[in-house]
Amino acid sequence: DKSNDGEVSPAAASVADGAHLLGFSDEILLHILSHVPSTDLILNVRLTCRKLAALCLDKSLTHTVLLQKDYEASEDKVKRLVKEIGREIQQLNMAGCYWLSGSAIEHVARCRSLVKVNLSGCHLTSLRLSKMLSALQHLRSLAIDVSPGFDAGQLSSECKATLSRVRELKQTLYTPSYGVVPCCTSLEKLLLYFEILDRTREGAILSGQLMVGQSNVPHYQNLRVFYARLAPGYINQEVVRLYLAVLSDRTPENLHAFLISVPGSFAESGATKNLLDSMARNVALDALQLPKSWLNGSALLQHMKFNNPFYFSFSRCTLSGGHLIQRVINGGKDLRSLASLNLSGCVHCLSPDSLLRRAEDDIDSGILETLVASCCNLRHLNLSAAHHHSSEGPGRHLCQLLARLRHLRSLSLPVCSVADSAPRADRAPAQPAMHAVPRGFGKKVRIGVQSCPNPFSGQAVPQPSSVFWSLLKNMPFLERLELIGSNFSSAMPRNEPAIRNSLPPCSRAQNVGDSEVAAIGQLAFLRHLTLAQLPSILTGSGLVSIGLQCQQLQSLSLANLGMMGKVVYMSALSDMLQHCKRLKDLRLEQPYFSANAQFFQALSQCSTLQRLCLVSRSGTLQPEAVLAFMARCLRVVVCHMFTGESLATCKNLQQSLLRR
Repeated sequence: DKSNDGEVSPAAASVADGAHLLGFSDEILLHILSHVPSTDLILNVRLTCRKLAALCLDKSLTHTVLLQKDYEASEDKVKRLVKEIGREIQQLNMAGCYWLSGSAIEHVARCRSLVKVNLSGCHLTSLRLSKMLSALQHLRSLAIDVSPGFDAGQLSSECKATLSRVRELKQTLYTPSYGVVPCCTSLEKLLLYFEILDRTREGAILSGQLMVGQSNVPHYQNLRVFYARLAPGYINQEVVRLYLAVLSDRTPENLHAFLISVPGSFAESGATKNLLDSMARNVALDALQLPKSWLNGSALLQHMKFNNPFYFSFSRCTLSGGHLIQRVINGGKDLRSLASLNLSGCVHCLSPDSLLRRAEDDIDSGILETLVASCCNLRHLNLSAAHHHSSEGPGRHLCQLLARLRHLRSLSLPVCSVADSAPRADRAPAQPAMHAVPRGFGKKVRIGVQSCPNPFSGQAVPQPSSVFWSLLKNMPFLERLELIGSNFSSAMPRNEPAIRNSLPPCSRAQNVGDSEVAAIGQLAFLRHLTLAQLPSILTGSGLVSIGLQCQQLQSLSLANLGMMGKVVYMSALSDMLQHCKRLKDLRLEQPYFSANAQFFQALSQCSTLQRLCLVSRSGTLQPEAVLAFMARCLRVVVCHMFTGESLATCKNLQQSLLRR
């Protein structure tokens, strides 16, 4: 509210003392304004009054501009933003701004003070990149895509001079190429993402031999961090070997982090063996991740030296608990520096011997206790995709030991690991929950009547005596939680082949139901939640507790809850979604799911929703309900629905959405 002279109007000034926004100190106002999108801040808020106009141009707000996932940042807004504060911007993130044309991206060249820029996912040709980088003499960090047609020969000498000063490079490859790596002679941090398809659109088979004739002398002498993530496909493995071949000739003396993420198997070559041997002799690492085939059966970890490690990933390795303690933790060595540990798919990591253990055997609590004591400052822990069964006895349960890790911010566990005890033959089957979620969308609340009932009223009540409840009580600041069945396999996985005949749930997972899910409601700061393969979900009533209490929830993924032949939690999910006011991402994977009007009406309450993915074998959808939902939720930019509907129905729905 502003008057003609730009000052606060009398109407606004008449607000009670201390209640008006401008009554706050500049420090508090700057913190509030830091949460406003940059385009809105500069183009709208700055015009409100003189005080906000000055604050919006504060260096703390104009130094860094984030346009990533700002789907309301149109080309016109981006051009006006750069015109207004381009000279002040030092860090610019435009990752994933696929809707911006090349001419709009060219305006980045006006930000002459840029030190860091992320253009991943943006439309860039070799000539346009050359023109842009030629003007950015202060650039030290760059992120780009290398697409088919990229030609390093089109880069100007001024562009190459800028690249020679770049210290951090993130490069996503969609074609076999070295990209701009050979031009970056001062590289300290190299992040490579290989997304190359085995065939072109015309059906031609690609080969890494296409890189022959390109400059193949990347400069790694100053490298401190090397990271490579590969999508499935032999071509990605072939190309990454060419990058590693240079490393194997001469390992950088200052290398501190070496991470390679590969789906499936990735056979060692002579060059990679030489590289690993050289690393074991000459460097002390802080972070390590290797393909499982490089670690399985080798004594590499025994010879590798670590300085102050902060990240370890041994996903799907045949690493026994004995080897974990002896070779990684060094017999209980203090590893307070370790912040992230990924043991996903390491089925033997909590047992002393990997040769004799069966999946249903109990873990060795002594190994886990040593791990927890040594790595007491862990912030991220992944123990999923394995059977971690706890034995009877006080203080020996996995949840009781993990409760000592008070600094955890993300945790991934198999469902069977949080069960209180193993199912016994003499124990009666669990009875259905007596308090089911009411049907429909609940009763309307009368004005003036207290509307704060017990959050667990009419829902599954979390049991304070359960070990899972106690675990979450001791981790109040947890932001990400994954509870995934040890035998779960997604019908549409990202980096693994789809498995149609998945394994049945673990027998101990039968002891985890609605009350355990309700216990998640204790996590007031939870932002990301994944629940998969929980066969004992009867009504889904615990979901309502999460919706009511986890008000920071932004991402929700649910898969295979309850009986596979029937969706038992539809009513509870509808009630839950009404309370998820900050939800941005929703993924549902459930056979026979009916995406009907009731579901989409509840989903429409999530006003901030941006991405929806529904995967349902033999599922159904109502096109009219989808259209009505998309008309109400204007922020949705991704809508994926894989159901049992006919191809004609899907194409008609797609055309109707595009016309709108």
